Amino acid sequence: MLRPLLLATLLLAVPVAVAPAGAAPPTAGVLVPGSSLGGLRLGATTAQVEAAWGRAYGICDTCPQETWYFNYFAFQPRGVGVEFRRGRAVALFTLHSPPGWRTRAGLTLGAPVSDVRTRYPVATRVECDGYQVLVLRRGAATTAFYVLRERLWAFGLSRPGIPLCR
Repeated sequence: MLRPLLLATLLLAVPVAVAPAGAAPPTAGVLVPGSSLGGLRLGATTAQVEAAWGRAYGICDTCPQETWYFNYFAFQPRGVGVEFRRGRAVALFTLHSPPGWRTRAGLTLGAPVSDVRTRYPVATRVECDGYQVLVLRRGAATTAFYVLRERLWAFGLSRPGIPLCR
């Protein structure tokens, strides 16, 4: 007998989780090294992030800084994320190798690490626990190419000094 009540509760909850029209996390996007990821730039405010990617995000409760995750499907980790400090984006990143993402130069997630090295030969290597990061440092931005099992797994863009190993 609880099913009608459960269904009514779920139907009432759905509108709260829906992003405003036109604002949704990008299901495909472009990394412009040193500049932007998925149409957002470092320094974007929380309001600018919501305007661009919507309100359908989860807030990390174990992260040291305020971090929002925009997952493509509930309870599945694929999507994009943003870390804030003092209400401004200090890191933008993809999560779990979402399809359709590429650099402005055409490098796609899933590409072999040799393709990253060919396109960005000056990238330095940082070792993390179980994966590597190839890093480009340019002025006020650090571009990260996350590598797992010799494949490009994720993109990141952050302010200098923000930890690269996530």
